Amino acid sequence: MNKVISAIMTILLLAVITGCSSEADANSNAKVDTAAAEENTGHRIVATTVAATEIMDALELDLVGIPTSYKQLPKRYEGITKVGNPMSPNMEILKSLDPTEVLSVTTLEYDLAPVFENAAVPANFLDLTSIGRMNDAIRSLGDKYGREKQAEAIIHRFNDKMEQIRKETEGKKRPSVLILLGVPGSYLVATEHSYIGDLVKLAGGINIVQGETVEYLASNTEYLQQANPDVILRAAHGMPDEVVKMFDQEFKKNDIWKHFDAVKNNRVYDLKEELFGTTGNLAAVEALNELVKMLYP
Repeated sequence: MNKVISAIMTILLLAVITGCSSEADANSNAKVDTAAAEENTGHRIVATTVAATEIMDALELDLVGIPTSYKQLPKRYEGITKVGNPMSPNMEILKSLDPTEVLSVTTLEYDLAPVFENAAVPANFLDLTSIGRMNDAIRSLGDKYGREKQAEAIIHRFNDKMEQIRKETEGKKRPSVLILLGVPGSYLVATEHSYIGDLVKLAGGINIVQGETVEYLASNTEYLQQANPDVILRAAHGMPDEVVKMFDQEFKKNDIWKHFDAVKNNRVYDLKEELFGTTGNLAAVEALNELVKMLYP
């Protein structure tokens, strides 16, 4: 079972966290002027994930390398060299940029740390598994590169939103929530230790899966039905349209789902991929706004 979960998580990481295309060496021949980036901080920084790239843009920092992505990246980085897929960056291109720091995420650290180490590339794995940890990572980058003011502005926006939600939901009954994370052909149950699980907790929901130490678990529909959540959230990743169809078929064909109160009460919601990633990102405020509407209609 652990091997199955591991395989599914690998697919999720490849297709979701990064928002990247499968062509790892796209634009490998791109010629860019990186002098501005080096002049900006005295450093040559490469961001290998979309979330890290967006954070650096918010910190008003230039980069010499960015990930290959099907998602639109900040205009600041138009023409910058693309280093490939975050799970398997093109090390030849990356090393040619002579980076002083390469940014990735802790979710990929197990696989990438030895690769970067063998290539003598200085890597920094940002912990974006929750808003609190993302705030810490942003503050650390701000301190390191003289962008303390920009970092605090980002963090302040997150904190203001969480305080607003706390006041809005104070005294209200907290709904129980089941979070399903799907890829084509399969899905997992997200615990409160996952990024979306953290968002649900901050929005006032109670994850029906408690006492676990991992981010995701294999699904056991009988156990889930016994927990009988008030709300079911379905996160469709990798190929969102295909995953939504998969969820729809699962809920229609598997008779057990019709016994869930969330299904009976039409409280099953599909989460937008651009807002609800598997790691923290700057869309967190918008994601929390959407969640509050779902949990407290």
